[in-house]
Amino acid sequence: MPKKKTGARKKAESRKEREKQTRANRDVIDVAKHPCNFNMDCDKCQRKQKNRAFCYFCNSVQKLPVCAQCGKTKCMKSSDCVIKHPGIHATGMAMVGAVCDFCEAWVCHGRKCLSTHSCVCPLTDADCIECDRAVWDHGGRIFRCSFCHNFLCEDDQFEHQASCQVLQAETYKCISCNRLGQHSCLRCKACYCDDHAKSKVFKQEKGKAPPCPKCGHETQETKDLSMSTRTLKFGRQAGADDDEDDDGASGYDAYWKNLASGGGQRDYGEDDYDDDDDEDEEEDEEEDDEEEEEEEEEEDKAEDKAADSVAALKLDGAA
Repeated sequence: MPKKKTGARKKAESRKEREKQTRANRDVIDVAKHPCNFNMDCDKCQRKQKNRAFCYFCNSVQKLPVCAQCGKTKCMKSSDCVIKHPGIHATGMAMVGAVCDFCEAWVCHGRKCLSTHSCVCPLTDADCIECDRAVWDHGGRIFRCSFCHNFLCEDDQFEHQASCQVLQAETYKCISCNRLGQHSCLRCKACYCDDHAKSKVFKQEKGKAPPCPKCGHETQETKDLSMSTRTLKFGRQAGADDDEDDDGASGYDAYWKNLASGGGQRDYGEDDYDDDDDEDEEEDEEEDDEEEEEEEEEEDKAEDKAADSVAALKLDGAA
């Protein structure tokens, strides 16, 4: 007979189940529409930013703060307030009760918001996958990628999503074998066949796609996605597709254009080229002078030999 569960044991198990469900629901929340991620215009500097307790640019407090959990700006007299205000509608700083450490926004003094927001805040681990900035490091809003469901800051969301559906391989084959990958993980940027998509670590839930055996993220069928493979552009292939006319030496036309426009890695100035030309000219002149001197010496020697032979002939004729 199994031991009878005590009341404390039942409470602990139910608490663990609630926490597990809370973590699962956090991924389903639409971050763009959550009150902690609302747009806010600062009352002092008039700059648009994410909903914050203090302005990111001038550190001023807003006149009408917005609750990060329920999104209200006025606390009615019939609510479950920790600080009672009978017959009065509380607004401004009289309505707030805390600042969330994750989303940096005010939380109202309602008992439900204060007790639940820190557990279900959707921006708990909201570090941008591109620039690794957290909520406190930039003033913009936070979004999720539509494909890999990673967090993105407002600066990188469009650039990341434009290049997210690109595999880290040159083919659509499974990374573990040579068969066609039918399941794709948009976080690992890899394809898996039916056999290698099964994992002993991550369990597959009934009615859902198999999780990625590498990271546990839910995979999708490759045929339902607009996946593309990785292409490498280097050497003579760089810029060859952009030019309709195949001019240039073996496709290096883009390289020479870049070099002509001053886009090379090393900038050789005109002075350097002038100095090199001067040195070459001086060396050529010295070589020419040496050759002329050698020719003159050879001519002088030949004339001396001819004069000696003529003198010897004259002496023989006189004798």
